[in-house]
Amino acid sequence: MSGLILDSNALIWWLEDAPRIRRSEAADRIATDPLVMVSIVTPWELWIKAASGRIGLPGRFNDRLPDLGLEIISPTLRDARLATALPPIHKDPFDRMIVAQALNRGAVIVTGDRTLGEYGVEVILV
Repeated sequence: MSGLILDSNALIWWLEDAPRIRRSEAADRIATDPLVMVSIVTPWELWIKAASGRIGLPGRFNDRLPDLGLEIISPTLRDARLATALPPIHKDPFDRMIVAQALNRGAVIVTGDRTLGEYGVEVILV
């Protein structure tokens, strides 16, 4: 498998049609790649942050997410094992899971977080 995995910040920027993502290489890749994925941990992380008041979600986030044509991927045991074994470059367990899922699927992560690339996974920075 290959394709793209949108990190939480990239997903929000994509939903908001933010200039930051619209003017990047990522926009063309998202529009043309036949497999654009979002890990189930991404909305989970965003809902946790929204519930604590740390972020606001784009309008109708909950309603729009299922209709975006993105493949929602769930972590596997293999993903969990790899995420746990990764070096402690990044402390965020959600980001570590996304890295593990990308590595196990040969996918590219679309993100604003440069740190993720330090794991050896391919990233498109926005």
